[in-house]
Order: sequence, then structure tokens, then C-alpha cells
Amino acid sequence: MIKTVIAAVVSNYGLTFLVIGFIASAVAIYRSPRPVSRAVVVDKLLTWFVVFNIGVMYLANFIFHVFFGGMAAAFIGWPDSPFQVEVGTASLGFSVAGFIAVLGGFDRRLVAVIGPGIFMLGAAAGPPARW
Repeated sequence: MIKTVIAAVVSNYGLTFLVIGFIASAVAIYRSPRPVSRAVVVDKLLTWFVVFNIGVMYLANFIFHVFFGGMAAAFIGWPDSPFQVEVGTASLGFSVAGFIAVLGGFDRRLVAVIGPGIFMLGAAAGPPARW
């Protein structure tokens, strides 16, 4: 059973980082001065989402696509190609933007979600022939 859980956590690292982000958000909200406003809750949720689902997840994506391209391609069902490095460097850019955004204000964190969000929508839609 432990092997199955570890495999699920590793193979679904986007979901894993989302759960970790929710846990970190809950801790940050709990530690906030009372009464906690809706704005504080939204800010904590967005901050920890950006840390884990943009910063850390896209850093992992960079590592997988650049250094373990064959494995990453097989996992998503595509043949290995030189475009793995392009996807990896784009992921590194999203990761760096996410980590920088965490140091800024709410607006900067919100903007850091746009690029990865559009990238993920495009990845989910697939090539134009599938539209």
C-alpha cells in the first residue's frame, strides 16, 4: 500500500503540490491575527498556490523535461523530442516568475498565474487538429 501511495503522490505531483499548498494556506490563515478577513484568506490561498503550484511544480517540470526528457515524454504519451528542452525552459521561467511574485504583492502573484494557466489550457486542449 505504501508503494501505491508513493507512486500516486509522485505521478500526480500537480495535485500533490495543490494539497501541500492548501495545508500551508490553512496554517498561515490559522496563524493570522484575529479576526481574519476574506482578503487575508484569499491572499494566503493565492500566495501558497503560487509557491507550490507555480514555483515548485514548474521547477520540478523543468527538471523532468530537461534532464529526464525521455521519461517525461513517455509519461505524457508523446515521443521524446528536442522540444522537451523548450518546454523545460518555459517551465523554469514560470517557476522563477512564481518565486519572484511571492516576494511582491497580491497583483504580482495574480499575474504570475496567467502564463502557466494559459500554458496548461493549451496543453489540455492539445494540437489544433483536436479542437
